[in-house]
This record gives sequence, structure tokens and C-alpha cells, in this order.
Amino acid sequence: MACDTAFRVIARRHLVDLTRHHDATCKGDPVALHRMRMALTHLRTAILFFSPMVADATRTRVKVELKWLNAHLGIVRDLDVAIERLKAIDKRRPQAAPHYRAWTTKRAEIHRHLARALRSARYQRLVKSASDWIERGPWSINEEKQAVLMRASPVAAYSLRKLARWQEKLLKKSRKLVTMGVKKRHRVRILNKKLSYSIGSFEDLFSDKKFSRYQTALKYLRKAQKSLGQLNDGARGHSLAAALEREGVRVSFQFLSHKREKRLIQEATAAYRNLAALE
Repeated sequence: MACDTAFRVIARRHLVDLTRHHDATCKGDPVALHRMRMALTHLRTAILFFSPMVADATRTRVKVELKWLNAHLGIVRDLDVAIERLKAIDKRRPQAAPHYRAWTTKRAEIHRHLARALRSARYQRLVKSASDWIERGPWSINEEKQAVLMRASPVAAYSLRKLARWQEKLLKKSRKLVTMGVKKRHRVRILNKKLSYSIGSFEDLFSDKKFSRYQTALKYLRKAQKSLGQLNDGARGHSLAAALEREGVRVSFQFLSHKREKRLIQEATAAYRNLAALE
């Protein structure tokens, strides 16, 4: 399969997933919102992965609009994660959790902003322009020799080189995971997510013995992602709690203990050691 065909297949798939969960997300379904955001992240990752061959002015505009959508989805998703953590305190009576009503009220307020954005003309233009760009954007008819060769190159060879570079970069950054701060750790998580999402996107597109190594790597990437995700959820929960306190709501709940944080970092570090040990 040529690279341009692979890009279209992957990007189209994730754009369809994105729009599939639109209506339920507008109605307030947290599961649909999570799936919509995942589809959006997959789509943005695909654009980044194939960036050398899909670069054009339209891509720049599409990326800006996708970032706008991600910001709206992200804040509500962060609140959903925090609320789920509060519910875990008392599953039978979640409303008894500290300041539960304040969190759900804030979620309803922010969701109204999200619903307006999803029902806006801007969102509709985004979906149409992204679809048109994927199928027949300026990148697809660039007649420069290098551009033509890149689009026609086999996706197996291109992806294996790209995945190897991303993995090398991830392993290098992860070596200081124990001592790095929240922001740097978040960047490691984002790179981990991009690598794992890219590997997942290629699993059903081609079979190659060399690619089987990345399918094994995916197991360790997902373990690291789970630990880093929980660390990020804790950090975001603290940030949201601070925001509520600035609005006059006292929040005493601790989202992530120091002991738990230390354990999660150790689990992610172990996953990266196993990843690095793969031949």
C-alpha cells in the first residue's frame, strides 16, 4: 500500500469515528465524549505521522481547527475523570462525596459551552474541510518530484522508519521519568500516546515480520500509558480543584497521594525498561 492511500484510510477512519459520537456527546454522554476525543487524537496523530507528505496550507488551517475542538472536548473530559474519582469514594452514594455537587454543576456549565461548539457552523466547516483535505487536498496533487515519490512510497518501509525514530525519542526522554516534573512527564505521555496510536492504526493495514516487534512493543506502551494517564488525571484533578477554590468552593479531596504517584512512576519506568530490551 502506498503512503497516500494508507493516510487516507487511517485519517478517514478516525474522522468517521469522530462524527459518529457527535450527537451523543452533545447530549452529555461522557462515554461518547471520551470516544470522540480519542478519535480526534488518533486523527491528529495520523496527520503528524504522515506530515512530510501531507504538508500544505490547508493542513495548517485544519490543524488549528482540530486543536480548537480538542480544547473544548478536553476540559469536559478532565471533569468527567475527576467526577469518576469522586464517585469511587462511595459507589452506593456518589452524591455524598466531598463537593460532588460543585463538580457536577461545573461539568454541566462547561458542557453547555462544548455543546454549542459542536452544534456551531465552525464545527460543521471543520468536518467538511478536514474530509475534503484528506481526500483531495493540495498535498495530493503536488507534482514536485520528491512529493510524488513520498506519496507513492510503500507504507511499510516508511512507517517502520518513523516508528523506530519515535520509539528512540520516547525511550531517551523516559530515562529521567523519576526526576522530571509534571509538565515534562506529560510530554512523555503524549509521545507515548502518539507512538502507541500509530502502531495500532497500522495493525490491519499490512503484515510484516518486522512490524510484529512493534505489536509486542504495544503491550509495554499501553502499560506505560495507563500509569502516565493516571498521573496526568491526578495532576489535572488538582488543577481543576484549584480552579474551583478560586471560585469560592473549598475542595479538600486529594486526587493522588505521594505514595500512589511514586508507584505509578515506577510502573511506567519498568514498562520502558522492557520496551528498551526488545530486539
